[in-house]
Amino acid sequence: RDWSSDVCSSDLALVAVQGVVGQEARPLPEPQAFFDLVQANLARAQREQNRYAYRERRSDVHTNPFGKLGTDGVSVYEVEPLPDGTAARRRLVERDGRPVAGASPERMRLPPVREGRSRSLDDIVRNLTFSITGRGTMNGHPAIVIAFEPRPNVSASTRQGKVARAFKGTIWVDEVAGEVEHVEAIAVDEISFGFGLVARVGKGATVRAERRPVDGGIWLPTAVRFQGDEIGRAHV
Repeated sequence: RDWSSDVCSSDLALVAVQGVVGQEARPLPEPQAFFDLVQANLARAQREQNRYAYRERRSDVHTNPFGKLGTDGVSVYEVEPLPDGTAARRRLVERDGRPVAGASPERMRLPPVREGRSRSLDDIVRNLTFSITGRGTMNGHPAIVIAFEPRPNVSASTRQGKVARAFKGTIWVDEVAGEVEHVEAIAVDEISFGFGLVARVGKGATVRAERRPVDGGIWLPTAVRFQGDEIGRAHV
């Protein structure tokens, strides 16, 4: 019998176990200081993101007269911020894998930039509770794992806050950079869009969001994926 392969396998297993134990043995960061760092980084990204041009790939969701969910296929847009930073120019360049030529550009209003945290970020933080649950890995490097859920007896004052408090889930934060890298959330309450006249998202819908470093240490959203079976036009 070839004992060398068994020894090699045992050694690798021991190293793996020791690595996990060593990782868990390290103390977790002090929660409030870590949360403050993450929020400051998110606020900085919000201030900077209006400077970047990018390609947006999206599939618009709609409901038919019978309340069934449908999509308009996949469209690709080129988005370029205007010099004043208050708006961007968006132009359709591809639909369902085929180039689109001569599409008229659309003007998009960008969220206002201000020093410190934005009103919407403040509202999201105020409407959720956060707790560090441990340490894990994301894309091969260490991450702090944070659980979140709606805070009871709080009312949201922004659209973003109202959407956020309808979800609970888990956030993976790059431990070195202090940047949100991955979010997985599930709806615990119904969400209405367009004052309840356009669409309604039921409990159990899931959202996954990803952020990556793009330039000069700035992390920006790179993907948002939504999945839900209980979507339909709201009853009027």
